[in-house]
Amino acid sequence: MDPEVWRWVWLGAAAAFTVGEIAAAGTFFLLPFALGAAVAAIFAFSGAGSATGLIVFLIVSVIATIAVRPLVKRLEATTSTRRVGAERLIGQTGFVIKELSPGADDMGAVRIGREEWHAEDGDGNTLATGTKVEVIEIRGARAIVRPLPTNSTI
Repeated sequence: MDPEVWRWVWLGAAAAFTVGEIAAAGTFFLLPFALGAAVAAIFAFSGAGSATGLIVFLIVSVIATIAVRPLVKRLEATTSTRRVGAERLIGQTGFVIKELSPGADDMGAVRIGREEWHAEDGDGNTLATGTKVEVIEIRGARAIVRPLPTNSTI
């Protein structure tokens, strides 16, 4: 193939890999290939042959992949698994402020941190006021809780 064509092939490949990386944000999978294609395009525009461009593409892509791995691992390690909204309450502890009774017309309530939530026991048991509980699920505007052992602390 004509060296003039390879210039545009490498430039197009660099653009395609870059767009692909942007579309799959956070993966850093196509970024090394975009960098390799960009460097190969620079070599092609400077007059290097097609074989040289291919070798440069491969070498730069491998080096960039190795260089990006620590960043990817660090980002994966620091990715927060914290929940947001009401889901943040799952696993939190609190106490019953209004008795929880199964089938009661008047729903019970719990205090979790500074918030009060309508609640029910996950097993359908009655929980007396003052019982220490842990949130196991959020269903709409209700906290589904389970009692904690009496010797646990909030």
